[in-house]
Amino acid sequence: MAETAPHLPADSVYEELRRVQALLKLEQQEDLEQYRLRNAKSTISERVSRGLTWYPVNITKEDIGFGGKLVLELERPAGQSQQLHLFQVGKNAALFGNVPGRAGSDKPTLSGVVTSVRRNKITLATNKEDLPDWIDEGKLGIDLTFDEVSYREMEYALQKVQGAFGRLQELRDTLLGHRPAEFKSEAQTEKLYYPNPLNASQLAAVQQVLAAKDVAIIHGPPGTGKTTTLVQAILETIRRERRVLVCAPSNTAVDLLTEKLAERGVNVIRMGNPSRVSDLLLEHTLDAQIMTHKHYPELKSLRQTAEQYREEAGKFKRHFGWEERQQRQHLKEQAHQMLQESDQLEKYITEDLLDKVQVITCTLVGAANRAIRHLTYETVFIDEAAQALEPGCWIPITKAERVVLAGDHCQLPPTVKSEKAAAQGLRETLFEKCITRQPATARMLEVQYRMHEDIMRFSSDQFYQGLLQADERVRRADLHAFDLRFPPEPGAVEFIDTAGCGFSELGILDSPSVANPEEADLLLRRLVELLQDYHPDDHEQQPLSIGIIAPYRAQINYLKDRVDEIPELLALQNRRQLSIGTVDSFQGQERDIIAITLTRSNAASDIGFLADIRRMNVGMTRARRKLLMTGDSATLSVNQFYREFVNYVEDIGAYRTAWEFQDL
Repeated sequence: MAETAPHLPADSVYEELRRVQALLKLEQQEDLEQYRLRNAKSTISERVSRGLTWYPVNITKEDIGFGGKLVLELERPAGQSQQLHLFQVGKNAALFGNVPGRAGSDKPTLSGVVTSVRRNKITLATNKEDLPDWIDEGKLGIDLTFDEVSYREMEYALQKVQGAFGRLQELRDTLLGHRPAEFKSEAQTEKLYYPNPLNASQLAAVQQVLAAKDVAIIHGPPGTGKTTTLVQAILETIRRERRVLVCAPSNTAVDLLTEKLAERGVNVIRMGNPSRVSDLLLEHTLDAQIMTHKHYPELKSLRQTAEQYREEAGKFKRHFGWEERQQRQHLKEQAHQMLQESDQLEKYITEDLLDKVQVITCTLVGAANRAIRHLTYETVFIDEAAQALEPGCWIPITKAERVVLAGDHCQLPPTVKSEKAAAQGLRETLFEKCITRQPATARMLEVQYRMHEDIMRFSSDQFYQGLLQADERVRRADLHAFDLRFPPEPGAVEFIDTAGCGFSELGILDSPSVANPEEADLLLRRLVELLQDYHPDDHEQQPLSIGIIAPYRAQINYLKDRVDEIPELLALQNRRQLSIGTVDSFQGQERDIIAITLTRSNAASDIGFLADIRRMNVGMTRARRKLLMTGDSATLSVNQFYREFVNYVEDIGAYRTAWEFQDL
């Protein structure tokens, strides 16, 4: 069957892609500018405190990587293990020498990519074959550097899509709503092969994937089992196809899918380096697969011999004559020849592994990895597509005959650093464009397994046409059902209105962040009261989990300081049962209790970025058994979403006023 796409001017597809390209350039410029501002006048200690630098570091290990390039293991002092940092796998970084008499842009550097991060150790794959001379001239450190690779790959993909012909042109036009999406008829669609516990809407989504000739979308609202459904769709697809590509914008999502597929017995290779270090993940990385290949001992021997020749050559470093120079040159040539042979052998092993694999997993930019960039796939799956920048999605799509997108455009959008680019449309994802312009491509999952029905209902009505249903196992699962010592009233949802109490927000000089200490105190007092009969030792096998969410960093910092002063909450935090953060930090997670302070309270009814109601949808739907919220209805109700929320809590008997808690 074919569905009719909305009529769009024939030339607008090129205009749209050129506009996206221009917005990506704005984003790159802003990202680079922010990076320069952070680093331009910063001292080493300032960069260390911001998590952008490790200093000092020592080289604890040297290896030869692909192409004969040096791979260095760097270690910082054990005493810095608690120092927070922003290093992660895949980030660009540079080893630098704090050489006396050389500073700023004059300091010597050795660039590379971070391939592993473990407590006090970082592995850096460099772009050089030898260590530079300045290594021994002063203390060493490592800096995060600007990531040009991602932007270059996104730019290249956009150019390729603009000039597309054949199948890529058809996919492009379908995804952007310029060509009708096509599906096999029911008679043509094969029956599912793998036994599964899926519900009706999940089965329909898997059938949609199998029926789609061009594009299918799995729309997964909070708690509806999107990952389970996506894994099932992948299993069904690899029974019909030789090899598929599975991508996501974040390493965490790629890791999760890799683990789930490996648990189901799928032959999967994880490209790049996993952010979650687990034995199961590590054994499925390309490096680990190469090390278990039958030809690996030969590869290892070649590399070791090459390293021996390099070490011999290194002995002739200073104060040598013509004969020594000739000997050094001869040794270096032999090492180079051996490295070329080892590269050819590694390439053969890699091709052999990729030829037999069923699923390749990677980030969106990872789809351009040199080991796989030449491959094409009948089907490409993109998870978290509603959180991915459109240019990033085009990277794997350029290698596809068919595309499956999974995500939820009613939750968090992608992060965009340029306000101008965001305002002009860079936050609008390919997922959002396709589900809006080609609604027939999508199947929404309708049964959620996380939340009490009262927590779910408002989100369902606001974002999902009231179609969500709570599974019987969670429908009435509130705190009272968890432990009868929790009172049954006021139920799974509770909103405490601070209107008229004089709890005004406080701004911070030269910062957009705000705090509301009195509202934060009220939330914490109510939380303590709620937990007064909870005894953690009675629930060691199933501990209660609690999340406290605030929209602003200043409010979060205040909450963290106050929790340190409240013994009952501090004890839970020390047990790792309580955590505090922004909505973004809880994305993809859930807690038994979610407590949210909405913070904004002012005479101008300015609610700032609380107006991004998708962010609040995520915050509210993290809760399983109890959603506790505090806010000023007088300020918030300028916005229809919050006005309707106040009406909702009144309708279900969940509305309370701060005056009721004056004695707490």
